[in-house]
Amino acid sequence: MNSYLIRNVSVLGAAPTDLLLRDGVVAEAGPGLSAPGATVVDADGLVALPGLVDLHTHLREPGREDAETVETGSRAAALGGYTAVCAMANTSPVADTAGVVEQVWRLGREAGLVDVQPIGAVTVGLAGERLAELGAMADSAARVRIFSDDGHCVADPRLMRRALEYVKAFDGIIAQHAEEPRLTEGAQMHEGEVSTRLGLTGWPAVAEEAIIARDVLLAEHVGSRLHVCHVSCAGSVEVLRQAKARGVRVTAEVTPHHLLLTDARAETYDPVYKVNPPLRTATDIAALRAALVDGVIDIIATDHAPHAVEDKECEWAYARPGMLGLETALSIALDVLGPEWDLIAERMSRTPARIAGLTEHGHDPAPGAPANLTLVDPAARRVIDPAESASRSRNTPYARMALPGRIVATFLRGEATVLDGKAVK
Repeated sequence: MNSYLIRNVSVLGAAPTDLLLRDGVVAEAGPGLSAPGATVVDADGLVALPGLVDLHTHLREPGREDAETVETGSRAAALGGYTAVCAMANTSPVADTAGVVEQVWRLGREAGLVDVQPIGAVTVGLAGERLAELGAMADSAARVRIFSDDGHCVADPRLMRRALEYVKAFDGIIAQHAEEPRLTEGAQMHEGEVSTRLGLTGWPAVAEEAIIARDVLLAEHVGSRLHVCHVSCAGSVEVLRQAKARGVRVTAEVTPHHLLLTDARAETYDPVYKVNPPLRTATDIAALRAALVDGVIDIIATDHAPHAVEDKECEWAYARPGMLGLETALSIALDVLGPEWDLIAERMSRTPARIAGLTEHGHDPAPGAPANLTLVDPAARRVIDPAESASRSRNTPYARMALPGRIVATFLRGEATVLDGKAVK
């Protein structure tokens, strides 16, 4: 195992110091360290953060390796500063059995770039009709603790209650894609002034708010853990605020794109801006940003959703929803929050690691902590070029945008996965 001496790095914005990474942990921290034989990393001007953790990633394998694989998605994650990602279940076959989640878990270990933690499906085939093998997935080598039909809502309240009751036995989590399907049939974008003007069928905010309201009541009744995926509406924030005030065991995430982009992007008819839930209004963005700062929304999660060219370079109505996110998430966080390093670490590393039960992750770089960390150049600005993405797909909504911050290095258990801004493997 290699040793790394990181010189003159600012840990979470503090005064510059040195970090020695050895045997998978931060062995020493302090100015003027010496470590003969260690690889020296000049980190002057760089900020060290705990390795980022993404609770919502689509890696597409098995089944859609033309869009992404566990390996290519892991490389994109490492380049984005991540050391762990949770892989959603909407693969083909669906990750609704112990066999499939173990396959994804093993592919992640073989790639060795980030820790890949599979998320299991709530229902068989994501069909919303009967529960999947939740217990078998929890007992598998992958040790699944989060279950989601993401891409589909668990719309049946009785089935949702049963799922919450089942996972309570092992302190599991149901992560809900909050969308009342009967209110979004044929929807193409956010329902509002822009959709009316463009003549596109709208996706009303109440379709999200109604499911969140129902599910926090169910979680409160059962006493189980609920996580709300990709919150996008101001009204949803208020439902969550009230639920948390009552002590409901609910957490929530927001995506980078819902913090930055509005439904006005649909005026271009460029399918790169088609996403589910859709881009909302400036009023929604303001509410989401405020909720992220005050903790009503717990984390930033990417909802990294790679798609093959033919699924995006087509007419808006036929395009598949979703955007890339892993390589740009930290830059969006910096753009939205500014260099609030402790807040960024809380929303992008510590809290998602706690929610997912990833005990090796989410630790600030300090002596004895697992050496999962990333080094960021806060002074850099980069113009996003889709051709430079490590993902197999190119559907980034940030093409040609100048964004702050650049990941210079990422370390997983003390081994470099990224150095000088380039993937090591």
